Amino acid sequence: MPTGGLSYLVSFTIMASIYAILALGLNTQWGFNGHLNFGIAGFFAIGAFTTALFTTAEPTGVMANYTQQAFGLEAPFLIGVLAGGVVSGIVAFLIAIPVLRLRMDFLAISTIGIAEIIRLIFQNERWLANGPQPLRGIPRPLDCLVQEPSCAPGWLGWLFGPLEPRDYTFFYLVLITLCLAAIYILLETALRSPWGRTLRAVRDEEASAAMNGKNLTALRIQSFVVGAVVMGLGGALYAHYTVTIDYSHFKPLFSTFIIWVMLMLGGSGNNKGAILGAFIIWGVWSGTSFLTGLLEPTLAAIHPTLPDRSSYLRWMLVAILLAGIVLFRPQGLIPEDKVVSRFLGKISNPKRKQHSQV
Repeated sequence: MPTGGLSYLVSFTIMASIYAILALGLNTQWGFNGHLNFGIAGFFAIGAFTTALFTTAEPTGVMANYTQQAFGLEAPFLIGVLAGGVVSGIVAFLIAIPVLRLRMDFLAISTIGIAEIIRLIFQNERWLANGPQPLRGIPRPLDCLVQEPSCAPGWLGWLFGPLEPRDYTFFYLVLITLCLAAIYILLETALRSPWGRTLRAVRDEEASAAMNGKNLTALRIQSFVVGAVVMGLGGALYAHYTVTIDYSHFKPLFSTFIIWVMLMLGGSGNNKGAILGAFIIWGVWSGTSFLTGLLEPTLAAIHPTLPDRSSYLRWMLVAILLAGIVLFRPQGLIPEDKVVSRFLGKISNPKRKQHSQV
């Protein structure tokens, strides 16, 4: 591969995996239960800042003049990531009680407003997470494995010995892949369980579900909270990858709009589609950066100020792609599986049943 090509591919896969986790969280809310949540950025930010506060040390001495944060517990990586998910879930629960009484467009407007409120709180309240200034020094999990000397015991020291600090991204790729696989398995199991099938019943036939004794309010809150927890986990993993975060990382375009495009392309209601859409759209977004670079001389020949606006061409291409999805492939690349029960699937498909017996 060309110089730096492998590193770029690893970085691309890590970011696509983080967005895939966010798309899975949105699929839990919209795909399973029909919540039109345009406030993904808020839960994304809560997960990232929570794990940063839990895992960093509270600044002292001269550093206290430049960095302010509510607390710093120096907790392990796993505790910080779980805290990011739990706090996101708690905030989602408090939001869900009044907000989920709304429907469709009103719900979308309210969630956008809530996400902006969360982002502005982190931007303006410096005592909380350094306000408009970046919050630095977020620890990378097991970073000592690639340091000299390595902290790996026994044969692990021989395994990680050849690695250098610049190779840490390969280790984080393995970690993020395992997290993505675990979240996918849990959500896929939930979708095929009675709970997941009930969520889809509430989404499709709310009146029928209520007539069968289902608690609609509780089910709506549960799906909203579970989706927010997954988004918070994605935010926590993002923070430990970037090491430095601030409020500008969680603007609606990068943290809400593009995730909706990912889910719509992959297939709403299908977890495999959510992951596939995340990788494809992140590939499109990354590829358009090279495209705009190639177009800069042409744009400069048309008008000197056009190269400065080339980034808007990337959003235009993504918007055109979204319009094409809605018009020509509204079900996405991988449509929703209408029969998610494994038991019913075997009964309704005799060939599959016969094959399984063989």
